[in-house]
Amino acid sequence: MAVEYSWPKKADAKVLGTEHDRLDGAAKATGAAKYTYDHTPAKLLFARGLGCPHGHCRILDIDVTAAEKAPGVVHVHVLQKPRVGDDGKPIQPEIEWEGELLAIVAAETEAAAAEGVAKIKVDFEPLDVFVDDEDLEAAEKAKRTSKGGGKVQLEKEPGDDEDEDEFAEKEVNRLLGEAKHVVEGYYGIRPITHCCLEPHGSVCAWDGDKLDVHLSTQNVSGTDEQFANALKVAAGDVHVQCQYIGGGFGSKFAADYWGIACAEIAKATGRPVRLMLTRDQELKLGGNRPSGYLKVKLGADENGVVTVWDSQHWGTGGARGGVVGHGVIPYVYRPKNYRRVATAIKTNCAPSRAWRAPDHPQACAISQTAYDDLARVMGADSLDIFRKNLANIESNQKAEVYAAEMDIAAKLMDWKAKWHPHGKGPAKGSVVEGLGMAIHTWQGVAGNSNCMLRVHPDGSVESFCGTQDLGTGTRTVCAMVLAETFGIPVESVKVNIGSSKYPESGPSGGSTTVGGVSESHRRAGQEALAKLAEIVAKKLEIDAATVVARNGRVGSKDDDAKTMSWKEACSLLGHKALEVTASFRRGAEGTPLSGAGVGGVQMAHVAVDRETGVVRMKKFVAVQDMGLIINRKLAESQVHGAMIMGIAYALFEERITDPETGQFLNAELADYKLPRLGDIGELVVELYEPESERARGVIGLGEPPVIGPGAAISNAVCNALGVRVPVLPLTPKRVLDALAKAKA
Repeated sequence: MAVEYSWPKKADAKVLGTEHDRLDGAAKATGAAKYTYDHTPAKLLFARGLGCPHGHCRILDIDVTAAEKAPGVVHVHVLQKPRVGDDGKPIQPEIEWEGELLAIVAAETEAAAAEGVAKIKVDFEPLDVFVDDEDLEAAEKAKRTSKGGGKVQLEKEPGDDEDEDEFAEKEVNRLLGEAKHVVEGYYGIRPITHCCLEPHGSVCAWDGDKLDVHLSTQNVSGTDEQFANALKVAAGDVHVQCQYIGGGFGSKFAADYWGIACAEIAKATGRPVRLMLTRDQELKLGGNRPSGYLKVKLGADENGVVTVWDSQHWGTGGARGGVVGHGVIPYVYRPKNYRRVATAIKTNCAPSRAWRAPDHPQACAISQTAYDDLARVMGADSLDIFRKNLANIESNQKAEVYAAEMDIAAKLMDWKAKWHPHGKGPAKGSVVEGLGMAIHTWQGVAGNSNCMLRVHPDGSVESFCGTQDLGTGTRTVCAMVLAETFGIPVESVKVNIGSSKYPESGPSGGSTTVGGVSESHRRAGQEALAKLAEIVAKKLEIDAATVVARNGRVGSKDDDAKTMSWKEACSLLGHKALEVTASFRRGAEGTPLSGAGVGGVQMAHVAVDRETGVVRMKKFVAVQDMGLIINRKLAESQVHGAMIMGIAYALFEERITDPETGQFLNAELADYKLPRLGDIGELVVELYEPESERARGVIGLGEPPVIGPGAAISNAVCNALGVRVPVLPLTPKRVLDALAKAKA
């Protein structure tokens, strides 16, 4: 019987769209859940790396003799080896960022490994250091810049004999000259680290030529081949496992060179090895989000609709350069006339890694602040300006959805009652309050996923899929999809994930996981149900096309007398389980189960003390669409987490680097400022799921809600003060500096 994949109508769904606790919640809460660090096989060696203390240098010599003789040390693995080239000249490794691992010591205890590391002697030649990514002029003088792309789009086109660049310059200036309102602004957002609670690392053990790896990863199905290629073994001989992970946020897709080194040490010693980055190494090497700075001049008509945008932006992705992609500037709002230029800066900082919604949080923070400044200059309500400019958007979501979400957010925030013109609200002593908003977009298309499903004769159901659960509830989502399909309780489904030996599934990045696993599990479930329906129909003497599974029973959809319990139906399978494998490939056309393209609106209410510069959150509202919602509790939790991360990067966290040495000065949790519970304020989440959005199928949620907080909070602070604090995070010093500059 041919299967037409579909989701049940909202009124018919029993499990989809409900709230259900995470299936692994108890294991995590009780400490039963085993993370990478918790795996302690017999004869385990503990490994620790030596990080380079300089931001830029050459390694002239490295002496590990004393380390090798240290009590308890079993093996020293040198990563950066000075050597002599074929021409007889010395080849000395150049290190371009602080923290890069030079050698790894494996020992009987963690303390012995640390002592061994301390005994390694390295002869360095310091080199010039450049880390000031905000100073574009200095970067140009230091020859640290490169072109990052750009684009000019104008309603008028140059004549056949006109130089395009000269025409663009004249046309942009003409449009700005004719604009009713002109705004010039400078905006920035500092680099931050991923700050994963569980550092990067692995436990590696060999059994002959077969490697077993417990890896903290977002990419279970993909890292086995990375290990295999680096170690020159067959991919089938590598088994990667990750049942639980303490954060990744885009930084844990690779085996990483320290993971490969862990496996090499395990091979050399014939013993299992655990190598986890220390906390300071995690912040230095584990991943960071690129910075972004922008200067813009925009013009708008009498209604506040932007007609022309002219900007230059820059930033750094570290020692390999890089900059926020020019294609997302200006963010979501895209006037008919614009010119944008991007410049990449190379600094002596560790290379960046993807951080939730790569480029989007920066783009939003450095461009939608300009739209709020337009409202400030006009003395207009920011909500009105944001709404009017929906006529010109370039987004994965429709303008009418944003408009509806703005209405909902405004009601939840009580925007109309609380709004006041920028800098003109009532003050309580030195404290003033303000409102700000931002909108965002993301693709969220489903990723590749394969699911092998078994329905056993005793009625038990289990699935096997090489995906991973980042803590967002992937296990629970898979179980809910199958429970809905078979009409059985969620707890009756066993979901097996986190192993590279299971059917391949895509990495958890780009908000692709929930769509991918929902596709593969629903497809497998419907295929299995169709096969079971044929057996049940024969037993009940009914048409297989009329068979449904609901409320724990299987049989005729129209005659309850012609049904049997789920277990009775499964017993008809005989002695062998019904096994089905289903696949979904990213980009499959015409699938009714998943879609792509979401939007969202966020509003912030803050209080700012003009004497101390302290910004406090009072209320934060997020309205988010995501197509069809599998689990409302998990979806709301995702948004809550994103809002908290947004508050963190808007008000507190940043990488602070010494300009002379290139050293990461706050690379410890004691120094890397993050918000506490009392810093968060009231969080309000509204999931937008009208039938028009639900009908689009499942769309990923991981990235979208973390995009807007920076801009929304910055705009709220500007509304409170009447002064723009240009660079995030909005620390007390930056607030006070902006106020002092405004008075000067």
